[in-house]
Amino acid sequence: MLQFEELKLELTEIFPSIKDLGEAVGIDKISQEIKSLEKDTANPDFWDDPASSQKILQQISILKNRQGKYRNLLALYEDTLALIELANEEEDLSLLPEAQFDVEKTKKELESQRLEILLNGEFDSNNAILTFHAGAGGTEAQDWVDMLYRMYCRWGERHDYKVKTLDYLDGEGAGLKSVSILVEGLNAYGYLKSETGVHRLVRVSPFDSSGRRHTSFASLEVMPEIDDNIKVDISPDDLKMDVFRSSGAGGQHINKTSSAVRLTHLPTGIVVACQNERSQHQNREVALKMLKSKLIEIKEREHLEKVEDIKGVQKEIGWGSQIRSYVFMPYTLVKDHRTGYEMGNINAVMDGDLDGLINAYLKQEAENKF
Repeated sequence: MLQFEELKLELTEIFPSIKDLGEAVGIDKISQEIKSLEKDTANPDFWDDPASSQKILQQISILKNRQGKYRNLLALYEDTLALIELANEEEDLSLLPEAQFDVEKTKKELESQRLEILLNGEFDSNNAILTFHAGAGGTEAQDWVDMLYRMYCRWGERHDYKVKTLDYLDGEGAGLKSVSILVEGLNAYGYLKSETGVHRLVRVSPFDSSGRRHTSFASLEVMPEIDDNIKVDISPDDLKMDVFRSSGAGGQHINKTSSAVRLTHLPTGIVVACQNERSQHQNREVALKMLKSKLIEIKEREHLEKVEDIKGVQKEIGWGSQIRSYVFMPYTLVKDHRTGYEMGNINAVMDGDLDGLINAYLKQEAENKF
């Protein structure tokens, strides 16, 4: 039947790209690498060096994940092809919607895996720490931070990432003045690093009885969570630590704790805080890791030789022109100003459908590199 013949042609045309992907991933070598690394884990002295051991186990996990994803893509392709051929042979049009869905699913999965290959930066595979800050505008901007916080939590859930709130400061009356979250999962930083910048909201304010349109701004900082294997020397004399009780109602955001910690890095003015853990010691450890991650992120972004070269950081992370606008009124549109990518379904975006926006940025970056 013509419909199935066209679908089969559409599907088979992408098979060369699937083969190219396998070569780019090095799928033939991955099994050998996994066997070699697993052989190392069987050595009696494997755990003598815990740092090295963890690194090997992490590498095995990454390789198995990459291998599994590619095998699943191949299986999806073969199953879809078999479905189309069976439906065509039986002339069963009732299977057409399922076949169309599976062809689109195969194409999307191929594109997703091709983008993952681009995530080859030193920290791209790491977890990501996101910190949101409200701009000027009081309640409006604070509500916008709360909306962004929810949006990225939903995005994390869509990708089976674990999202953990590290610190937050309630707004006055509504919303949040600031909030920090940890997104845990493979390539979380690689995908989310593009989200750093100022996000602009245009809408009719629910807090304005006159029903006027308002523009609000919020900033988002994204940094990789670094592990203990990466050494960042911070002198104790360069740190100021404040201990305080966590504030706010908690509830949907976080449980109350009486041992919150705020660290200030005196040479740069960077301030980080954590109030999610149960003890002051744990909060300090998390805050210190956040500080190290921030210093590493700035060092990489500014192409500096060493962390000590970072000066005047508060100027570097200040407000700038927005990277993206979210318009609810007089029309609905989300537009990324760096790529020109647009989405009209703003409700889907606010529910975490950010892949189109993120992928457009990654594609643009790849084109600029090659």
